[in-house]
Amino acid sequence: MFVLVKRTNIGDIVLMSRIISSDLLAAKLDEAMSASVRDLTARDARIPLVPGKAIAVIGVRRGGKTSFMRRRMAERIAAGRPREGQLLIGLEDERLIGMTAADLGWLISEHQRRLAVRTERIPRSLYLDEVQVVAGWPTLVRRLLDEDDSEIFVSGSSAKLLSREVATSLRGRGMEVLIHPFSFRESLRHVGAEPASPWEQLRPMERGELEVRLRGYLECGGFPEAHGLERRDRLALLTSYVDVMVLRDVIERHAVSNPTSLRWLQRQLLATPAGSFSVKKLYDSLRSQGVSVSKDTLHAYLEHLEDAFIVRTISLHSTSERQRMVNPRKVYPVDPGLVALYERTGREHRGRTLETAVLLELERRGWRVDWYRTGEGWEVDFFAQRPGGSPSLLQVSLDTSASETWDREVRALASAAAEQPGAEATLLTLDGSPPTRELPPGVRWRSAADWMLEEWG
Repeated sequence: MFVLVKRTNIGDIVLMSRIISSDLLAAKLDEAMSASVRDLTARDARIPLVPGKAIAVIGVRRGGKTSFMRRRMAERIAAGRPREGQLLIGLEDERLIGMTAADLGWLISEHQRRLAVRTERIPRSLYLDEVQVVAGWPTLVRRLLDEDDSEIFVSGSSAKLLSREVATSLRGRGMEVLIHPFSFRESLRHVGAEPASPWEQLRPMERGELEVRLRGYLECGGFPEAHGLERRDRLALLTSYVDVMVLRDVIERHAVSNPTSLRWLQRQLLATPAGSFSVKKLYDSLRSQGVSVSKDTLHAYLEHLEDAFIVRTISLHSTSERQRMVNPRKVYPVDPGLVALYERTGREHRGRTLETAVLLELERRGWRVDWYRTGEGWEVDFFAQRPGGSPSLLQVSLDTSASETWDREVRALASAAAEQPGAEATLLTLDGSPPTRELPPGVRWRSAADWMLEEWG
């Protein structure tokens, strides 16, 4: 039994009691065990192989976390595990309002009892979707990890518990799997157009088609529900996503008292993708327009937007933490499709959209990412390093046919490569034609489509 406390319009407190019956929990279990297993698009996310840990599926709202768990369940079944042992519970169900860890524990124990009647041992995987609605869920999951050898996945995203906090709530007993909206390769897979061969084995016509598809991906982005929509409908859908994220994951969650300043910040960040951002400059701009807000508040708002996965930020590469803190950060939306929402000048910003897609791909691959500035003051888009691997310098450009562009991009990359002799320096261009000019020693060129489709694991 649990108690709901409700305040009426006249301020009276009404106490109500309700029991989530074992019959209702059993019916929920029946539904979960008999639900059809759909063939969803495979994701390229790497799942940590660490015994005794729950897997926390994190990422932006509507980015595909639930579908990822459903696909994982289908893969387990396809590999020969019995369907009965794969249990996905969607906990955001109005019939389960007020559900406690004890209720969920009973449901999971009932599932185990049903499996126990089988003569053979059935390995079990538990997928708890929107787990934050269950009071006391971290304690239950930690107990299951101690007492049971089940594989456990959890996900959540709400004003009550941001997705990244699902992992931290487990107090060291969870490992994260980051699910961004579709990558370029995943978007091709979703529509049955993923290339079957490595880039170097593709015919010129096939490469050209993929380069055209990459341009489409940069415009539409990777949110699964936005795929195939007309531009007007897609922009309306993505706008609603951002509105819900800001309202529920930032304003409601953090009781934001100055939503006007927050909206200014949100628009500034999403309207200037891949741009440098300074709290001081925005603070001065708001002050000049009569908007009262402190620098500390703007710093907090930026952190809230990043925690909700609305934006991603990277810092200057430096061994000095002070230098990383005092220099501007570069800010990117969590999906290239969001870039068009705040564009009012008629420009496509395709170069910055491509840069956004490259950053998100680096994050998917688990690389640590900074931006780089040479001793001469030239900037390189990314200084990225995979765990235990050598660093890479990546300069992203639409094309380098113009002499001015070539000089700027290649000069910065060559200068950075000289300062970082152990790093691999790569010029990425949306234009799939190799540059006609000779690259400096230590610098190589790749088409962006080739790089985005690179296999990794």
